[in-house]
Amino acid sequence: MHDILIIGAGHNGLTCAHYLAKKGLKVAILEASDKVGGAAVTDEFHPGFRNSAASYTVSLLNPKVIKDMELERHGLKVVLRKRDNFLPGYDGKYLLTGRDGLTRAEIARHNAADGPAYDRYHEELDTVVPLIRKWLLKAPPGPGRGVRGLPTLASLGRDLVGLKTDEIRIVHEFATKSEGDILDRFFQNDLTKALFAFDGIVGNFASPYTPGTAYVLLHHLFGEAAGVPGAWGHAIGGMGSITQAMASACREAGVDIVLSSPVSEIIVEKGRAAGLVSGGKSWRAPTIVAGVNPKLLFDRLVPKGAVSRPVEEHFHHWGCESATFRMNVALDKLPNFTVKPGRGDHLTAGIIMAPSMDYMHRAFADAALNGWSKQPVIEMLIPSTLDPSLAPKGKHVASLFCQHFRYKLPDGRSWDDEREQAADAIIATVDGHAPGFAQSVIARQIHSPLDLERRFGLIGGDIFHGKMGLDQLFSARPMIGAANYRMPLAGLYLCGSGAHPGGGVTGAPGHNAAQAILSDRRKIFKKRRAA
Repeated sequence: MHDILIIGAGHNGLTCAHYLAKKGLKVAILEASDKVGGAAVTDEFHPGFRNSAASYTVSLLNPKVIKDMELERHGLKVVLRKRDNFLPGYDGKYLLTGRDGLTRAEIARHNAADGPAYDRYHEELDTVVPLIRKWLLKAPPGPGRGVRGLPTLASLGRDLVGLKTDEIRIVHEFATKSEGDILDRFFQNDLTKALFAFDGIVGNFASPYTPGTAYVLLHHLFGEAAGVPGAWGHAIGGMGSITQAMASACREAGVDIVLSSPVSEIIVEKGRAAGLVSGGKSWRAPTIVAGVNPKLLFDRLVPKGAVSRPVEEHFHHWGCESATFRMNVALDKLPNFTVKPGRGDHLTAGIIMAPSMDYMHRAFADAALNGWSKQPVIEMLIPSTLDPSLAPKGKHVASLFCQHFRYKLPDGRSWDDEREQAADAIIATVDGHAPGFAQSVIARQIHSPLDLERRFGLIGGDIFHGKMGLDQLFSARPMIGAANYRMPLAGLYLCGSGAHPGGGVTGAPGHNAAQAILSDRRKIFKKRRAA
């Protein structure tokens, strides 16, 4: 009864479904949870207190997806932070960033030479970021496609033709080097370097000096919020309001969304995907689309022997670890930071508690040796400063997104035993910057890496469905020869963050997978007409 079956009603699954349904195809999404959204959901985690449960801020959601799905008509409203970032440091120092020249002025306030360096840094970014934006909604080129692959290669070539030698050097450095190497070349002040370095390690188990972190930094720069390029914002009602708007658009287009229906197996017949099994019931369709981590897809859902042994081995060893610990807290008052006391617009910002790249490196090293960092890297948002609907009057909610906390703990230790201890260390770290914070916590919702896997299917606790390292990006995401959303099993496609361009609430993989499916269906229809 369906043309397309999609596994998972996360934001990419919903995006893919909408594009397919708008072309007249009969689409059903099977979702394991009792609500849509995947990791982009809003929970009431304590009576009267609501917040985004996993993903927590808006910027990377593609403008084309917002427009095509008419998400604003379906209820989505995004507001900008009044300040972009606030970094409390040591000895009374802090860094505050935002629009209208604030970021440059603040950087120059700390170090006069870093002001012009910031200008040069942005000149280099202006060479690289537009190239990334061009390829967000395109499949990367892949080997082995012969003449069919020439248009994609030619498109990439056109984007590179005309770059000067210095510009090619810039592209190469950001594609291969560590962010630490690049930031040390530009800036002198620790807080300034920490501001930019955070984007290279967020959701990425790495030191700022790990090669490849410069690209992860870039990955967080291509977005916009409320029409402002590079800005970050808040979805009123939490991240669940994004996926609720998407679900509304999908239902309007005729998509069947079936909740509380975990998929246990992909049916394979005559060498191709032919349906799904959920709750003992078979669902049949000629096209199957997966919005899950590719390791989960091939380890658990694709029957053994349905693909070649090298393919099975590749996905079995697909790297999954973002070393992320996610927590929400209900607060009876706003935090009061020692370096900038009192209320103010800085409390609407992304508050980054990691005052130097050395601090970030030590957090990584501690986790590498001991399982998790006792002095973690923390970004805290207080979305109730922008959206009072999230908490009772006079109260607040805060999101705490923390690095580095490994999925596998050494010496046989378990997250079930250490979850609360790690949460205490996070609260204590914030309290060190804002004394009294610990006492203001009314309740907390904790997602260790293991909890992220159990609840959201984020294998290894990886928020990006796979590491964003050099070996798992662009034409190698999720595998060389399968970066065009077509999996190495006929009839099976990948539309989640494990596909190009990777993680974040972007909608791009869902958009791109839909285009691949529609292209294949046009080719089949054309052949049938010719016959």
